[in-house]
Amino acid sequence: MIRKITITIVVVFLLTSLLWGLKIGGKVLPDKMKAGENELLLNGAGLRKKLIIKVYAGALYLMQKSSDANAIIEADEPMTVKMHFIYKAVAPEKLIDAWNTGFDKSDIADLQEEIKTFNSYFTEDAKKDDVYDIIYVPEEGTSVYMNNELKGTISGLEFKKAVFSIWLGEQTELPKLKKAMLGE
Repeated sequence: MIRKITITIVVVFLLTSLLWGLKIGGKVLPDKMKAGENELLLNGAGLRKKLIIKVYAGALYLMQKSSDANAIIEADEPMTVKMHFIYKAVAPEKLIDAWNTGFDKSDIADLQEEIKTFNSYFTEDAKKDDVYDIIYVPEEGTSVYMNNELKGTISGLEFKKAVFSIWLGEQTELPKLKKAMLGE
């Protein structure tokens, strides 16, 4: 009898986890999300840490699962990076510095105006429980949402490649998060 109850509890727990998403750093990341008219699947997720501080739970959503970072960066198809903040507050200057470090590792010579526009969206602290979504949809561009509020959209596949290289590029400053986002 006790064994049946234990098995039932484990099955219910596993099904609930599958239905609601993946829990990383105490934050639940949904297993699916929308990008335009497309439904994306959770490809992988992990923690962005700075030294020992958990900054955010980060997730990558794609049309179909992939562990090929270069193919993901180059793809002209819908995708999203979700950041669910864990730390009490991250100043916008810190986020912009992190983005710029990532951009500097990409071929960005022709993207200075787009980067300036992207950075202009980050004007307030990212607080604990804030959710930022960076969503790319072909023919529309890369949109930045903060707590479901659209801050702006930047057109162009080349800019999308630069943004997603922040997490997935060969020279990323976030190798552990990259592996987690790739499902490795």
